[in-house]
Amino acid sequence: MRLSRFFLPVLRETPKEAEIVSHQLMLRSGMIRQSSAGIYSWLPLGLRVLKKIEQIVREEQDRSGAIEMLMPTVQPADIWQESKRYDAYGPEMLRFEDRHGREMLYGPTNEELITQIFRDGVKSYRDLPRNLYHIQWKFRDEVRPRFGVMRGREFLMKDAYSFDLTPAAARHAYNKMFVAYLRTFARMGLKSIPMAAETGPIGGDLSHEFIILAETGESRVYCHADLVEARTPAADVNFEQDLSALIAQWTTAYAATDEKHDGARFEAEVPADKRVSARGIEVGHIFFFGTKYSEPMGCRVQGPDGGMIAVQMGSYGVGVSRLVGAIVEASHDEGGIAWPLPVAPFEVGLINLKVGDKDTERACTDLYGKLERAGVSVLYDDTEERAGAKFATMDLIGLPFQLIVGPKGLKSGEIEVKERKSGARMTMTPDAAVKRLIELVGARRVLA
Repeated sequence: MRLSRFFLPVLRETPKEAEIVSHQLMLRSGMIRQSSAGIYSWLPLGLRVLKKIEQIVREEQDRSGAIEMLMPTVQPADIWQESKRYDAYGPEMLRFEDRHGREMLYGPTNEELITQIFRDGVKSYRDLPRNLYHIQWKFRDEVRPRFGVMRGREFLMKDAYSFDLTPAAARHAYNKMFVAYLRTFARMGLKSIPMAAETGPIGGDLSHEFIILAETGESRVYCHADLVEARTPAADVNFEQDLSALIAQWTTAYAATDEKHDGARFEAEVPADKRVSARGIEVGHIFFFGTKYSEPMGCRVQGPDGGMIAVQMGSYGVGVSRLVGAIVEASHDEGGIAWPLPVAPFEVGLINLKVGDKDTERACTDLYGKLERAGVSVLYDDTEERAGAKFATMDLIGLPFQLIVGPKGLKSGEIEVKERKSGARMTMTPDAAVKRLIELVGARRVLA
């Protein structure tokens, strides 16, 4: 993509309303613009990141055996009244009437709707287990939306729902999602730590939040240092085998958010040199709630003996749009964002230092074509901005690699490759630079 044809409205000054780093940098880099309080338009650069994250989430859900579908954003109130959650959910739910006077709501979550769909479509234990998911926009009317996409009112979410015949089978479904989440966040360049959590308005008695550590995180967390260093499950993990031993590796050591933290237990269980106290950001939340929704809504299947059995359920959420902000919080510096390669909007930023110079133009066009043909995504700055502004913009938007081409270097047959995160620079011939970038990008892409 040529920058002269792209839409990238960067800001040189930090907007006053932006309180945290991710909100500041997402506004400045032209990723988002506020429509109203807690509601944002995703501009081209931001949308490219959002789609990358969405695809990684989708691939790991599919790998675990979950099946994608799509549910509407607007739901009828009567199914929430059936589950007894309509009045209990509170003022965060946006409620309204359609032109026929029917009570409706903009969905904050989908337990009721998916239970109705499953209840009407599945009658026999032979059709279990199942895990259905979708990636859809949701709305929660936060009393004080703030921090940009980290705590907005409208947000993109992946939510999955498992249906099983027995509590043991349902626990296995929960474990599958647990492992899928560890892999999902690792593929985005994040280290997530699962922590026992409150179930809140979703319900149930088993729940884990997945927390990434970030200096600017929204809450304090406590954990054993071994969890920070633990290895992510491999891509070839067998989701059909018993995963309890793998789960135990991640849940035996101490890990707790502020809400669940027990200082005395922390000190008793974790050696002083292994205690981690840091700030963290929640990026995923999983729940097992048994028959909380299936019982009141009559979601039952015929069991092997002919009797009717209420299905065991769980739900599993990933904040897709929230993850964009979380990654920025975890990966930035004074110059701007430093995207992990798997979620970067482009992999390489190509900077032409002298637009209009015949040799520089020819070299940049050649490099751009070779990289694109090799499957490397490139944002080519072919604008007439001064060099300093071009460098500042590239650092701000945080593409993993920069390829810098100017007439002075070309006279010596050289161009410069810069790694955004480390700041490391390499000078080499154009052909060597293309080869090197293809190798670097290939090595750092996390294979699906």
